[in-house]
Amino acid sequence: MVIRPHQHWFFRLFDWHGSVLSKITFRLSLNIMMSIVAILIYQWYEQLGIHLTIAPFSLLGIAIAIFLGFRNNACYSRLVEARTLWGSILTNQRNILRNIKGLLPNDPLAHRTFANLLIAFSWSLNHELRRTNPKVDLYRLLPRDVFLDVIKSPYPTSRILMHIGLSVGELRDNNLISDVLFQSINKDVNGLSEVLGGCERISNTPIPFAYTLILQRTVYLFCTLLPFALVGDLHHMTPLVSVFVSYTFLAWDALAEQLEDPFDVLDNSLPLNALCTGLERNALDMIDAKQLPPPAKPNKYFNLL
Repeated sequence: MVIRPHQHWFFRLFDWHGSVLSKITFRLSLNIMMSIVAILIYQWYEQLGIHLTIAPFSLLGIAIAIFLGFRNNACYSRLVEARTLWGSILTNQRNILRNIKGLLPNDPLAHRTFANLLIAFSWSLNHELRRTNPKVDLYRLLPRDVFLDVIKSPYPTSRILMHIGLSVGELRDNNLISDVLFQSINKDVNGLSEVLGGCERISNTPIPFAYTLILQRTVYLFCTLLPFALVGDLHHMTPLVSVFVSYTFLAWDALAEQLEDPFDVLDNSLPLNALCTGLERNALDMIDAKQLPPPAKPNKYFNLL
């Protein structure tokens, strides 16, 4: 995710990094080429009686704008839902650690055990969603026996969640917490399970491919033929107007592609690494750890991963 300091609106117009312009430059250059071709052959195809008007493109442009807006709304909703789910991790983590520390104030080992399990849950979910290897983060957080059990599972995040539940159940079996308090803590553990299921649903269910395909084909065909409809009225101004219109449609389409998978590492994706670092800092602070990992900061390109 791009994190930029506040800047004047005029200078923001010329920002390159973080915009989708770099992703569609080649496609816009093709539109410029088609505009030049339209100018060069205009007299030739006019003599053949071929004359495209702007009227059908106006109607088609409205339809494309509506469908692009719908697709962008759907993709943005996925981003908002994903961020809400990750916010729920922080809430449930705080609730669990607060209850454990309040019920067992003189048991720092239990505090550390639950904190490490909850931190491992967030990092494991991060790696699962981004399809990366979680071994390094899990090895530093989990006891060896738990690490070996988790890493051999095809669903490591779910396995960590099971160990959190087993640890809570062990406290009840040892009569350290009552059944009522067990139900209260288990409710927050169930909340983590709902977060896991929600993130997996978003990650494994993309926008229907056929819907995306027909919209992209329509946009590209529209942008390809647009110069031939504009050249009759605009002549040498055709490339400028055509590129401006094409930029609008192509940029919306490129932005929707980035928002469709909110867990990716693109400019407009969620900064999962930064979120996990924040969750780890919060958990360690709640158990009075002496050293906290440094907070995540954007790199020189204002990117927060």
